[in-house]
Amino acid sequence: MASKKPNHVVVMAFPYGTHAMPLFNLVRRLAMEAPTLTFSFFSTSKSNQSVFGTSKNDIPSNIKSYDVDDGLPKDHTGPEMFIFIKSMVENCRNAIDSVYGGGGGAEKIKCFISDSFFYFITDMAEQLGVPLISFWTASPCSLSTRLYTDLIRQSITLGPNGIEGREDELIDFIPGLSLIRIRDLPECIIFGGLGSDYAVMLHKVGLAIPRAAAVAMNTFAELDLPVLEDFESKFQKCLTLGPFTLISQNPSHTQDDDPHGCLAWLDKQKPTSVAYVSFGTVATLPPNELAALAEGLEESGVPFVWSLKDRLVSQLPNGFLERTSTRGFIVPWTPQQQVLGHDAVGVFVTHCGWNSVMESITAGVPMICRPFFGDQRMNCRMVSDVWEIGTGMKDGVFTKDGTMECLDMIFSRQERLREKVGALRGFAKQAVGPNGSSTRNFNTLAQIVCKD
Repeated sequence: MASKKPNHVVVMAFPYGTHAMPLFNLVRRLAMEAPTLTFSFFSTSKSNQSVFGTSKNDIPSNIKSYDVDDGLPKDHTGPEMFIFIKSMVENCRNAIDSVYGGGGGAEKIKCFISDSFFYFITDMAEQLGVPLISFWTASPCSLSTRLYTDLIRQSITLGPNGIEGREDELIDFIPGLSLIRIRDLPECIIFGGLGSDYAVMLHKVGLAIPRAAAVAMNTFAELDLPVLEDFESKFQKCLTLGPFTLISQNPSHTQDDDPHGCLAWLDKQKPTSVAYVSFGTVATLPPNELAALAEGLEESGVPFVWSLKDRLVSQLPNGFLERTSTRGFIVPWTPQQQVLGHDAVGVFVTHCGWNSVMESITAGVPMICRPFFGDQRMNCRMVSDVWEIGTGMKDGVFTKDGTMECLDMIFSRQERLREKVGALRGFAKQAVGPNGSSTRNFNTLAQIVCKD
């Protein structure tokens, strides 16, 4: 009797930042395309609760969630992500073995789809002789720096003061990064804890990712052409699949999607007049910058919606809430995609995380960028100096005067900026259209995952 063909796809989601949800959205599309396959979604309990809890009833029945031990001791202190990384190789393998380890269970696995951070899944896929789809959640430029980490380290010899005095030197020896400066590089390449577990992990990611059957990204082909063209020679398949925000848009929204009434407030504002302020779920402004941003917003007279955690409201200047009550709207959470898509929003004040950049481009909204870490400085540089669809804060920090200058620049040049971001938005819409590059790439991905 012939053995049954493998019909399980193992999905490995990195549980921190905004890694898990974009991967889940991709897997949901694949699960709908291939109802006979089972997609086993592995992440930590906390991550799975967030992903599957916010997805409500829109989860195909062939997606099953499984928990990975987060490695956190009961009395842990410090950032959870760095603790998780120390034991993630063993804990992820144990989780997979608990589901597929016995009785020929591994024979059921036909494919892995994994966050690129899990570099060790490459070995597992090769041992089983099945394809691996490596999913990179950040920008293509940041992936390029991981691929070329060794070359960057060889080419830039730092003195005893690190990058001091060389911050503005260009990384012009890497395809597509000719306008990126040393100061824009992500941590763990030539500065920022080079010996840490996190840095070691990222170095291994850069070495492992070319071995994947395909590398998938939430971007579109026309956005980073020189970088993506270089990837074509580095990867077996380079699949741009985004922007995910255009693919997953739901035209019918309920009041539950906007519990604080942001959209109703925006309905009362003039077109393209409002500054939307949000720095994502991880980054937090230091108190002095929080106050400077508030003072700049107040004196500028610009109406604003500000997504600000409740615990930070007390750090705002005395009387700020009262003085700006007629033109300011501060809430602990916003439906960002819908807010950016509202006609009243004229600028997005952002940390420049990749998902936020994608959402701003697809909404056609210029940006004011205050990056914090990771690929955010590179994204800011691309927004301001390559795509020319926004500006970065002077010296990378908020001051009262700097905030006002940036707001004035955006609104005084709004027509030109919106024209440029609108052109990128047009390319994005074409990419996800019936004959677009992202649609074709998704079909290629589905063939790899679903083929017998």
